[in-house]
Amino acid sequence: MATFPTSPVASFPINVQQKPNQKITVFGDGYEQRVTFGLNQNPKIYRLTWTNITLTEANTLVDFLDDRAEDSASFDYTPPNESTSYKFVAEPGYSKDFNYANRATVRATFRQVFEP
Repeated sequence: MATFPTSPVASFPINVQQKPNQKITVFGDGYEQRVTFGLNQNPKIYRLTWTNITLTEANTLVDFLDDRAEDSASFDYTPPNESTSYKFVAEPGYSKDFNYANRATVRATFRQVFEP
């Protein structure tokens, strides 16, 4: 099990979205019934940005994400302002922007997964 690098720390603001797994049935008269689905029914999605970090730090982050894309494995990550690490996968489409000489910005979206 891999652990996401602890340095550098993600820049603020950080977007956290929670997407409960619900099954919704809508009946013809407008009546609606909602049921939560599954044991771990409220995963978090983090949209993270590391702004103006060194190229070495940016390459470390992107190389880590590339390795997880190749082996399809989850990784442990402790979000900022959290004391507990959770298991995540990186959504496809992470990016690295070159802002200045020897500086870059990395953007990624982490989706919480529930695995042993």
